[in-house]
Amino acid sequence: MQCRTAIAALATLCALALPVAAQPQDTLRIRLNADIRSTDPGVNRDANTDGIAWHIVEGLVALRDDATVAPMLAERVDVSADGLTYTFPLRAGIRFHNGQPLASADVAFAMQRYMRREVNWRCRGDLDSAVTRLVAVETPDDRTVVMRLEKPSALFLTILARPDCGQAGIWHRDSLSADGSWRAPIGTGPFRLGEWRRGQFVELTRFADYAALPGEPTGLGGNKTPMVERVRFTIIPDEAAARAALLAGNIDVLPDARSRDLPDIRARPGFTVHSSPSMDLQAVLMQTRDPLLQDVRMRRAIALAIDVPELVRAVSEGGSRPSRSPIPPASAFNTPAMLEVPARDLAQARRLAQEAGYRGQRLRIITTRRYEAFYEIAVVVQDMLKEAGIESELEVLEWATQLDRYSRGDYQMMAFGFSARLDPSLSYEMFTGPKATQPRKAWDSPAAQALLDQTMAETDSARRRAGFEALHARLLEEVPMIALYSSTTHGVTPRHVQGYRSWAVDAPRAWGVRIAR
Repeated sequence: MQCRTAIAALATLCALALPVAAQPQDTLRIRLNADIRSTDPGVNRDANTDGIAWHIVEGLVALRDDATVAPMLAERVDVSADGLTYTFPLRAGIRFHNGQPLASADVAFAMQRYMRREVNWRCRGDLDSAVTRLVAVETPDDRTVVMRLEKPSALFLTILARPDCGQAGIWHRDSLSADGSWRAPIGTGPFRLGEWRRGQFVELTRFADYAALPGEPTGLGGNKTPMVERVRFTIIPDEAAARAALLAGNIDVLPDARSRDLPDIRARPGFTVHSSPSMDLQAVLMQTRDPLLQDVRMRRAIALAIDVPELVRAVSEGGSRPSRSPIPPASAFNTPAMLEVPARDLAQARRLAQEAGYRGQRLRIITTRRYEAFYEIAVVVQDMLKEAGIESELEVLEWATQLDRYSRGDYQMMAFGFSARLDPSLSYEMFTGPKATQPRKAWDSPAAQALLDQTMAETDSARRRAGFEALHARLLEEVPMIALYSSTTHGVTPRHVQGYRSWAVDAPRAWGVRIAR
């Protein structure tokens, strides 16, 4: 603990010592809490990686602020009457960062690579499933892409637009080395990849020939005109050091300020706080294959031992709303039934734990200090479980190690978070599925999977909503995980930064932002 404290203090001093004029004024400096994993869109990714990728590459479609899908590289999207054929006429005048014009063959080339199993694209399985299966990508001419599905799907366009899918971003084939391996992205986005100095920063440069859409920016679509010559994402893992860097003038955007720091920041002249409800999910995962937790009575006991409203109040400093549903309160598909939070019941928790054979064994809760909320959730859960007579201990890991353990399903309990998925079916898909083929999935339930598949194929909103209510009821009954809340994002900028906005997805957007000193 003393070593960690000393390191954090040193990081803060270093941030304060950085010269304010170290970067020219046409460089927008944004804090990044951890390094990216790769530059390959939707491959070897996390939320930070996605957030860099969407500045560099774009897909045929993109998500608006309200999570609806809009054309991006496509001029429009034409859907056949039977829902099986999607035609994407490409916008004119779009060029890659190497100056080459975008053509339909480039889209087909990128999609073919995404769909190869060995590439490990995050969303290949989503486009090769019983619910949504992409069977053909055709190029009838240089300006037209046609995609054909095996059967109608309510999710096809959303999958293409998803940030965690890298937006199915289209890149020039020179992004690959001669042997077909990934080299670096040559996209069509408002910024090019400049320098990636691992562990220090990722720098992007303005793409002067960017073909911006008219109007206003919205989500990952709309007008994405770059207003600065460079964007430097500076990696500052420590929260206190990031705050110090902002106050010292060494970064221009703190996109993820801690709730506890906001009163002090608001009291300082010259700073603006940009708050926006997020559509992410903070949760506690439970391994249903664990010898103790495979008994649903034990999982129910744990859920009843946790005072969710009190936990959320403590962790979010009162800034977020408790919810046991993975569908965010801001979603149009969140219903009154989903907003009800079951009351804490310590007596019932003790009884169920005893019936499940609990005899004082220590549960192990994995967490990390990289994301402050994960650690605080784990600490509060540990205290609340103890009040119900359930003993536990924390295993604090580096973020990369925790992510690896999550991917392998190698945990008993885990404080974890999911980035915004924006479509309610995907809010369930991110933790529902067969563990045999996808060990990271928390909820391996054929009945739940069948319900989820129905919501993915159903295009009628009322019937989809009924399906989500049925999933919610089953989730509360089987308890493979405990949904807690969707966070509120608080970005902070000094007065010389104009045009910055927080939004439903946590990672920042640098287009449309200017520096006026």
